[in-house]
Amino acid sequence: MVPEKFLKAYNPASTEGRIYKKWEESGFFNPDALPGKRPKPFTIIMPPPNVTGVLHMGHALMLTIEDVLIRFKRMRGFKALWLPGTDHAAIATQARVEKNLSKEEKKSRFDLGREEFLRRVEAFAAQSHDSIVNQVRAMGASCDWSREAYTLDERRHHAVYTVFKMMYDDGLIYRGNRIVNWDPKGGTTISDDEIVYEERAAKFVTFKYSKEFPIPVATTRLETKVGDTAVAVHPDDARYKKYIGKEYDLVFCEVPLHVRVVGDSAVDPSFGTGAVGVTPAHSQTDAEIALRHDLPSIQVIDERARMIPEGLLRGKKVLEAREMIYEWLKKEELLLGEEEIKQSVATAERTGSVIEPLPKLQWWIGVDRPIKARGGKTLKELMRAPVEEGTIEILPDHFKKVYYHWIDNLRDWCISRQIWYGHRIPVWYRGEEIYCAAEAPKGGGWEQDSDTLDTWFSSGLWTFSTLGWPEKTKDLELYHPTDVLETGYDILFFWVARMILMSEYTLGEIPFRAVYLHGMVRDGKGQKMSKSIGNILDPIHVAEEFGADAARMALVVGNTPGTDFRISNDKIRSYKLFSNKLWNIARFLLEQADGLKLEAPLSEKDAEYLSQFKALAEDITLDIDAFRLHLASEKLYQYLWSVFASDILEESKPVLKGEDPTLRTSRQAMLFRIFSDSLKLLHPFMPFVSEEIWESMPEGIKTEKLLMVEPWPI
Repeated sequence: MVPEKFLKAYNPASTEGRIYKKWEESGFFNPDALPGKRPKPFTIIMPPPNVTGVLHMGHALMLTIEDVLIRFKRMRGFKALWLPGTDHAAIATQARVEKNLSKEEKKSRFDLGREEFLRRVEAFAAQSHDSIVNQVRAMGASCDWSREAYTLDERRHHAVYTVFKMMYDDGLIYRGNRIVNWDPKGGTTISDDEIVYEERAAKFVTFKYSKEFPIPVATTRLETKVGDTAVAVHPDDARYKKYIGKEYDLVFCEVPLHVRVVGDSAVDPSFGTGAVGVTPAHSQTDAEIALRHDLPSIQVIDERARMIPEGLLRGKKVLEAREMIYEWLKKEELLLGEEEIKQSVATAERTGSVIEPLPKLQWWIGVDRPIKARGGKTLKELMRAPVEEGTIEILPDHFKKVYYHWIDNLRDWCISRQIWYGHRIPVWYRGEEIYCAAEAPKGGGWEQDSDTLDTWFSSGLWTFSTLGWPEKTKDLELYHPTDVLETGYDILFFWVARMILMSEYTLGEIPFRAVYLHGMVRDGKGQKMSKSIGNILDPIHVAEEFGADAARMALVVGNTPGTDFRISNDKIRSYKLFSNKLWNIARFLLEQADGLKLEAPLSEKDAEYLSQFKALAEDITLDIDAFRLHLASEKLYQYLWSVFASDILEESKPVLKGEDPTLRTSRQAMLFRIFSDSLKLLHPFMPFVSEEIWESMPEGIKTEKLLMVEPWPI
């Protein structure tokens, strides 16, 4: 008898919550509770979503791909662990709360004070966390909630402080005054990788510092020229060779300058005038020239992006000062030429503010310093070696070149941030004394460093801090190194490289064996999803309208690793129709289940049908193992819709109604064997509808209570 639920159309809204609850209550998300002996582990540590709001389609794609892999391995008998968690995302979360505070109460964090402000941030993060966890569940993610972690919880905090102390003692972490990327609006340093470059119009001005100065220079940033301490030319440039070594005292826009002409091979004689004004305090490149020639560094722009020098420029905003110097050059007849150009301007990802390179005393990680405990290798070498040697596979392969290029150009990592939310630097001061430890010093008079750590420092420990390090836990021994790190290609440098760095340094082993990089999710026209365009697809709304299974299939079919791909409501709707097709197939077969003998001998034709399906199942298994999820899902879809439903079932109807009991028994057995195994193959991709149908399959087919833990067909 066909269950009553099949008399109606499949309704994901009334099914998915109930099914997820059944999975969760079974305990099988926890690998320790899985049925049977599963000696071999398979581990994925979930990239932690930021606690700053709701999930987007990129998160939905990540959750889908990882859940496909986990469900596949779980059904294949692996002790599969998918460990979930969230990231405190210090700058983003603090910025969100500050924005709300300003809008709703017309106050700043300084009005509240550090303690009260952090209480507000933590309350916001907790609320956001709960929302995110519910969204993760709605997508069908079969992760082990009993092991959930947070980058700012107590265990992760202890791990962060422990690694900081280790690196400090090894001489890798140091405090130094160097050029940083300063966000004037956010009031903090940011890393090179958190800069967004925007193309903007700029005025490229050629000028002389004074009528007596012999060498013309050119720039788009006139405001920095009051901080110049040298002019650099190529040592072989015949135009300027005779001036190398000479020094000049002059007054530039009411600011006294002492300028020395230096010869440096980094200067391109063909660019501009072939001469470069050197501003060591406001350019990383110029700071390197200054270091080579022992030049002084004079800061002329402050943290608010206002001018420091005495005179008419003092207190002016950068753009105001730029225009004032331009007018001064014209007045003094020192302006030699100007040109409108397009310029790549560095802006802060979170605030949109134009970045000011400033000299600041900060905490750094030296990436070129040898590490005694690692055979004298540097952090750069530790990051590069496992990818070169093949112990870590990056998919797609062409991202290896991008990865190597990033490492080759990597400078020391600034890890301190001038914000309040996050892991506070574990360094204390008392007079001239400095104390660095994983725990606060005893005794009075100590004051902790006010800065916090870059979020990527704590998330860099993610694969092993989540498993209990620095304690030697059973989880760490069993599940590390992890098997797959699946994430977007846009954070290859932000996070993936830093996890390799941290794991190789701390444990002396790789954090994961494979890196699967997915592309950007775009709308049906290929546009980036954004609020301003109004083309954002909310994965939860999509799941509510079409079902999570439809959203998952739309995200994975045709989506090759590392490639941006398009998604639309029409595409998602087509997979909702596929869910209905599966439902109708199940109803038809259950109507034919009377007298079913699964092990009945098969006719030659039915044996051929089954043989073809087994070949497909083997093919799909190989595809998933090789991360070709786009092919595996497409093959399943095409087979079930175009072959099984359209051809085999239609051809079977007269056989099932026929008078030959042998043929009917054979056909019944073949259809149920193929369909039951199809549900197993489909389960990683469409877990809800497959589990709901499996619940009503004849008892002889099922070996476990849940499809989630049924053995894989191959």
